[in-house]
Amino acid sequence: MRAALRLAAPLLCVLTPAWAEPAVPVFTEETATAGLDTVYQGDWDYMVGGGVATFDCSGDGFPEVFLSGGAGPSALYLNRSHRGGALAFEKTDAVTLDAVLGAYPLDIDSDGVMDLVLLRQGENRLLRGLGDCRFEPANAAWGFDGGDAWSTAFAAIWETGQTWPTLAIGNYIDRKEEAFPWGSCTDNWLHRPEGNRFAAPIPLTPSFCALSMLFTDWNRSGHPSLRVSNDREYYKGGQEQMWHLEPGQPPRLYTEAEDGWKRLRIWGMGIASADVNLDGYPDYFLTSMADNKLQVLKDPASGKPDFADIAFKSGATAHKPYTGGDVKPSTAWHPQFADVNNDGVQDLFVAKGNVARMPDFAMNDPNNLLLGQPDGTFVEAGDRAGVASMGIARGAQVVDLNLDGKLDLVVVNRWTKAEVWRQTSEDLGGWVQVRLSQEGPNRDGIGAVIEIRRGDRVERHEITSGGGHVSGSVGWLHFGLGAAQSAEVRVIWPGGAEGKWQTLPAGSFTILKPDGAARVWVPG
Repeated sequence: MRAALRLAAPLLCVLTPAWAEPAVPVFTEETATAGLDTVYQGDWDYMVGGGVATFDCSGDGFPEVFLSGGAGPSALYLNRSHRGGALAFEKTDAVTLDAVLGAYPLDIDSDGVMDLVLLRQGENRLLRGLGDCRFEPANAAWGFDGGDAWSTAFAAIWETGQTWPTLAIGNYIDRKEEAFPWGSCTDNWLHRPEGNRFAAPIPLTPSFCALSMLFTDWNRSGHPSLRVSNDREYYKGGQEQMWHLEPGQPPRLYTEAEDGWKRLRIWGMGIASADVNLDGYPDYFLTSMADNKLQVLKDPASGKPDFADIAFKSGATAHKPYTGGDVKPSTAWHPQFADVNNDGVQDLFVAKGNVARMPDFAMNDPNNLLLGQPDGTFVEAGDRAGVASMGIARGAQVVDLNLDGKLDLVVVNRWTKAEVWRQTSEDLGGWVQVRLSQEGPNRDGIGAVIEIRRGDRVERHEITSGGGHVSGSVGWLHFGLGAAQSAEVRVIWPGGAEGKWQTLPAGSFTILKPDGAARVWVPG
């Protein structure tokens, strides 16, 4: 089987591969000119967080950028870039709340206008989109209890039969304890809908200081589970977690005795998902301090969530700086899979940065850009690509900001303004970009799967809301094609309905609908 061959040890240990090394993309930093000037500020109570969200609220297809400001004001920036041109953003006063750690766009009421979830120190906020990048507070109208915690993780899914989403909020250490900041972890909350409002939150007990969450259909059962990545710096006897989420039933924790869930303890900070080994099941990159994991399902037929860590074999440990002269262990935060060089193989970006000035960990800790190779291994290219910043990074987004088919990069840094890079590569492979659109609830198809078929190879991509490190995105979904002039694509919609295979030409933007309609969209 192809997937097994890609992970076989003899292939992974070959010193001189038969294929050419992946093309290294070129990024040009435009921090000084792009107009993004928000700084993620704050003392130890903002040591985690620092997110960025990208989504189109102006209706022109170009993604706006929201930057969390920590103890300072957050900001929403309108995208004024021209297609293929230099990046340009205009700061607005639409969302200037302070105490914001991260943000996720989500059309909660399914009215076709994007809403915004803000994770904060104190009350979390749901902001209802009004169009034209205007928002209004919606906690009271939607029955949402924003709490008063230190909220550091988020995920959303539409459960079967529901017209509104279920929201999971991950909370960090208890701000009210006398021993704070070295106290106990605060309960995470599950907000299930009750009609067109949210019911009282359900505590997810036990909770172990979550820093990332993701609803994911790990076994292709049609019922996503909730993965939670936790910071072992504070939990007592805790571990990584996953929760059963069955319709109409209370959430139930996966255990080793009943489910085969294996105990894993890391400084969990971010989750990214992709079908790296092409076995049809999602794989997971978990960021940590010097102990990043790349997990693949050992035996899908067993039905057990038993994962193997292939980070070392695949060259994706990212456990120490690769340039800059620092030899101490790395601290990893936001991970994101994306095909940045358009060769048809998933790459991996990891934002890096010391918590503050922890002496046992690297201070010069550059971001990673790990380029995927055809055998499932990765090669570091951050320094050659021009994104090996030594900023104290937190959240990030790999996203096409100027809609030229080349992915760009925004990274939030602690105490200095966010950095932005435009990709200026030439002669890369082709690409397609798609958006899902359905009538009624869940208009953006959260929980759907996009399949891309190239010859006898089928790649599966879950459409999720959550994960990363306090940073979310809704918009065009980008897929590299390599030398191919087109791609065969189909959508498995939430609920399991399988769309027809459709051939999309390279260089196209296409909106896909459940009835099989495909509408070509042209920027501008």
